[in-house]
Amino acid sequence: MCAQSPAFDRRSLLTGSLAAALGGMVSGSVTSADTPSAGQQVTFQREVPVRHEVDVFVAGGGPAGVAASVSAARQGANVFLAEQNSCLGGMGTAGMLPVFMTFSDGVNTVASGVGQDILTRLRQAGGTGPDDGMTIRGEVLKRVYDDLLIEAGVKFTFGTSLVAVETAADKVAHVVLAGKSGLSAVRARLFIDCTGDGDLAAWAGAPFEKGDADGKMMAGTLCSLWADVDWDKVHQGGRPSDESRLEDAFRDNVFTIQDRHLPGMFRVGRRLGGGNIGHTFGVDATDEWSLTEALIWARRSLVEYERYYKEYLKGFSQMELVATASQLGCRESRRIMGDYVLNLDDFKRRAVFDDEIGRYCYPVDIHAARSDQASYEEYARDFKSLRYGRGESYGVPYRVLVPKGLSNVLVAGRCVSSDRYIQSSIRVMPGCFITGQAAGVAATIALEQGTDTRGVPVPELQARLKAVGAFLPNS
Repeated sequence: MCAQSPAFDRRSLLTGSLAAALGGMVSGSVTSADTPSAGQQVTFQREVPVRHEVDVFVAGGGPAGVAASVSAARQGANVFLAEQNSCLGGMGTAGMLPVFMTFSDGVNTVASGVGQDILTRLRQAGGTGPDDGMTIRGEVLKRVYDDLLIEAGVKFTFGTSLVAVETAADKVAHVVLAGKSGLSAVRARLFIDCTGDGDLAAWAGAPFEKGDADGKMMAGTLCSLWADVDWDKVHQGGRPSDESRLEDAFRDNVFTIQDRHLPGMFRVGRRLGGGNIGHTFGVDATDEWSLTEALIWARRSLVEYERYYKEYLKGFSQMELVATASQLGCRESRRIMGDYVLNLDDFKRRAVFDDEIGRYCYPVDIHAARSDQASYEEYARDFKSLRYGRGESYGVPYRVLVPKGLSNVLVAGRCVSSDRYIQSSIRVMPGCFITGQAAGVAATIALEQGTDTRGVPVPELQARLKAVGAFLPNS
């Protein structure tokens, strides 16, 4: 039978011993063992060493964090970055996302500066696929990111998670990190949240929004790597969409979930395919139980996709699963509310702002929160209609990096201040390079001038960004 969306907001598909191992969350509620109630709390108080006192602390080493830390360090700041994974790069490495999205509006390189530097280095190192030069060989990208931070003088550690944020009035005083050596603190003059989920800013008290009016968020994807794909056969006669035979497979009961959205398999090597396939509906990236169930479901669902590719699409009959990503691809969680909320009207009018720190052009790409056909059709309509022609883009104002209520925190990456429409565009890697680069440069200017994040002189910020290669045609 083909069910509707599996919901990972504690309405689990999992049953039996597996559900028990996950805490018994199959009845639609959380047991008292899972969530503390009155009388089930403890007080945790401990002195921890301050291991780093720096100008700028960057939480998260994904594309936004890499761009922010390198940009700040290149401007002369003393920077420390903490990354919870075993590598830098987020979705392009730990998340195994096989392809960069739009660097160019068809005329101009909009993700220029540090973004272009990364892409150039990756290509020179042989780290892009053999077809269009935009697919990603993740192991090469890891080394590119390592070298970039080391050359810039950024201090960074892997296996290091942000666990607490301490504030004084409208400023973050320090953060607490957890690593193999235990708990430690970082004091900084300015903090940049590149966690993707806006953890630092939200925990510091910044307002945020999540999902649609009902709190539903875009489905996630666990990306994967596949060997022995016959790409010559795949492309014979022009490659059809990977979605082309889904209805046949639905009739044959191949899939547990009738998910009509299949981004597909991308060529990342001579016979390697990077899979952006399958969705985890209902996942909440800010809830570890939800992430756990989503990961388990995603790994199991790939067995169904393997059958689909082998039996219904040409060139994949000998394919073999090599690995699934260590990081689930979560497209949406918190959007930190800042001094300006970039919105759909701005997208439609190709907005220009006095405080632009970049321009971007990727379409509105809101993956459906549910697996039903109506939700898919809504996604498809928006993705087809809300896009630009050659040379068109929207402005990204500095104010979307500045969280309300905080004066020494900036945000960059997918959690910048926006509505869902813009978030679905700017969340991709080149968009993260743009906002990360601006946050790093702005942080350094604020420190040099002894001001807070709102006191950064925009003309100087724009001048410095242009000096490092940012695309700013209106300043």
